[in-house]
Amino acid sequence: MGAAGYTGGELIRLLLNHPEAEIVFANSESNAGNPVSDVHEGLYGETDLTFTNELPFDAVDVVFFCFGHGKSEAFLKEHSIPEHVKIIDLAQDFRIKGNHDYVYGLPELNRVAIQGAQHVANPGCFATCIQLGLLPAAKLGLLTQDISVNAITGSTGAGQKPGATTHFSWRNNNLSIYKAFTHQHLAEIYQSLNQLQKESGQALPPLGTEEGATIDFIPYRGDFARGIFATEVIRLPKGYNGSDIIAAYKDFYRDAAFTHYVEKPLDLKQAVNTNKCLVHIDAFDSKLLVTSVIDNLLKGAVGQAVQNMNLMFGIDETAGLKLKASAF
Repeated sequence: MGAAGYTGGELIRLLLNHPEAEIVFANSESNAGNPVSDVHEGLYGETDLTFTNELPFDAVDVVFFCFGHGKSEAFLKEHSIPEHVKIIDLAQDFRIKGNHDYVYGLPELNRVAIQGAQHVANPGCFATCIQLGLLPAAKLGLLTQDISVNAITGSTGAGQKPGATTHFSWRNNNLSIYKAFTHQHLAEIYQSLNQLQKESGQALPPLGTEEGATIDFIPYRGDFARGIFATEVIRLPKGYNGSDIIAAYKDFYRDAAFTHYVEKPLDLKQAVNTNKCLVHIDAFDSKLLVTSVIDNLLKGAVGQAVQNMNLMFGIDETAGLKLKASAF
């Protein structure tokens, strides 16, 4: 659903090459009847699929919602999807726990729950990158003071529809801040970090409250198409050793399919065009500088959605996602 946008096109690309998947339909009201490759031109020669405005839910096992935020919940109020059909929603409609059964789809945190889920809320792109930089620290109980986060994202994070801050002549050779301290992904980041702190049995005040630490998040628009580069500064409680923390990060991600601790400082290109999140730490006396990088369209969106699909259906978690970064 919503197959004509950037995430829809990337999802189609992944599923066409997935050994266990078959695309039954690609829904787009505005493009119904048009070849998919006329919109997603990188798919020329890959598929003869056409967009449809029909909704043959009885013919599928899983449906992906690639709508804009707020449209998934509205769609479900107006349409009925068979109970056996699994849903993976890429919007933010069901990421926060509430009166619904959606599991938050961050495999590094909720792998077992995702495996048994009927409905999954796929994390946001900034949220994915920042959480994966902070989750091991939350488990260690290190997030007791305010955390400074800066992250820069590519233009595809703003969607396919052109806007004042996305067209080439404005974005190229430019840098700007938006939604400083108020970005909508903060809510899901706090939710995950508090979940992990609670599961660890540590009596720490909840993050994002008056008593707990806050995340001072400043997002930047970058002059590149895809990727997120994030830095997280953690002020350490007394008695913590940088090498022990690095060892704990490595252990936390030891069995993760796509998140890896890297010994050397990171470059964005190491993750772009892959479903990886790469994490690195520099220790400075009483501070940690954590760097995390992802591709916003893949690990930050549809790559993670396919990873969740694999888990939900008992398929090899890496199926269809063994993508390699380019050195250039």
